[in-house]
Amino acid sequence: MQHSKLSIWLRAARPQTLAASFVPILVGASLAWHHSAFRWDTSLVALACALLIQIGTNFANDYYDFVKGADTPDRIGFERATAAGLVSPEAMFRATYLTMGLAFLLGLYLVWVGGWVILAIGLLSLLFGILYTGGPFPLGYNGLGDLFVFIFFGIVAVMGTYYVNALQWNIESFWLAIPVGALCVNILVVNNLRDVEQDKKNGKRTLGVLLGEKALQAEYLLLIMMSYSTPFVLLLVYDYSLWILLPFLSLPLAIQLNNHIWFHEDKRELNQTLERTAQFMVLFGLLLATGILFQ
Repeated sequence: MQHSKLSIWLRAARPQTLAASFVPILVGASLAWHHSAFRWDTSLVALACALLIQIGTNFANDYYDFVKGADTPDRIGFERATAAGLVSPEAMFRATYLTMGLAFLLGLYLVWVGGWVILAIGLLSLLFGILYTGGPFPLGYNGLGDLFVFIFFGIVAVMGTYYVNALQWNIESFWLAIPVGALCVNILVVNNLRDVEQDKKNGKRTLGVLLGEKALQAEYLLLIMMSYSTPFVLLLVYDYSLWILLPFLSLPLAIQLNNHIWFHEDKRELNQTLERTAQFMVLFGLLLATGILFQ
């Protein structure tokens, strides 16, 4: 089966996971709107940078997993362009750093608006995007992937988006970042649960390899519970209205996904669960953002 170059690169970008970039910007910008501090320019540039950093990270994973021998023929996850021979390692390497470089250049506008703290955040985001699978101590190979995702796709992304709008930090943005980060991590949890046997053989020490599948299943449930608990903090401590509980409309889907995590029969089914977990994150994020805007 032949693929066009465009379709190959689109698949390598893994669009099914890009909710992890979109939702944090949406939530952070919604809080800025609520506080009459929203800016279209910084929000759109922040979104572009977030998407480019995640795509660059996905390209880096594609490249480094291949050169480290982690992508083997028994892989049951989504097709990797380098391992499948659709893209040369050299081309994937160049694409990784070109994408990260473009994110850096666009991010200079945010540095101009928000100052040196944004430069530090941006450089760390780019660095850890590479170090997730690259470098001498790759985070994803040593049980630190979940923590990285929670911090950078949750706390940093939501609070940073609010900052480049309002030019000040806000504790409410921290609380809103918790469900966003938790649901980002759950995308990774599904990925690690699906690949636990392959990762074990290939030397990847993910949390699934270190702690076992039951720990991943429990983590998925715990992060869902954390996501639905956080709006109550805003309701009870920060006097938000009941609109902030809008995300509970997504609870039936959360229950369905959790059941699939615990009771699936074939690991290949988790490819669909991963996509639906990302879709669930978008739904939760849209409901959360709507609840913020209706305050």
